[in-house]
Amino acid sequence: MKTNFLVNIVLGLVLALSISAHTRAAEMDAESQASFDTVMSFMGAIGSGDMETAISLMDEDMVWLNEGDSAMPWIGPWNGKAEILKFLPIFGENFKTTAWENTDAFALGDTVAVFGKMNGVTTHSGKEIGDFLFALRAKVRDGKLVLWNWFEDSYAVSQAYHGK
Repeated sequence: MKTNFLVNIVLGLVLALSISAHTRAAEMDAESQASFDTVMSFMGAIGSGDMETAISLMDEDMVWLNEGDSAMPWIGPWNGKAEILKFLPIFGENFKTTAWENTDAFALGDTVAVFGKMNGVTTHSGKEIGDFLFALRAKVRDGKLVLWNWFEDSYAVSQAYHGK
């Protein structure tokens, strides 16, 4: 009986220390926080149409990478700020976001990861995609984005684009 009691106390202490360690681990250092803030600012600027802010956060050599069906005009990679600025209006003309929710986001050093769910309509077919998950891996150098690596349910997006 005393053994069970002691085991429970030890397990409780281990759990408490583990939770405490995770809390400390979740706190970001200055570089991670700055990278996180840059990515969130860029995401907000793009989402609200504030291109002046978005452009100011892009490195000249930034790479925007979307993989998927090459028939869709926004599939990259897009290398360099000038190419990305040509691509963004093409994307905007072909994809209308109807729902967006970031569910998780974190940073470690120069790398930021964002996960969420979204929905949209492809103007090529007028079809709604349906809810799908996305992930983003971004990299920041000297306060500027150098990588925007987008992952989505490219099959569902392609099906909607082609009217299926």
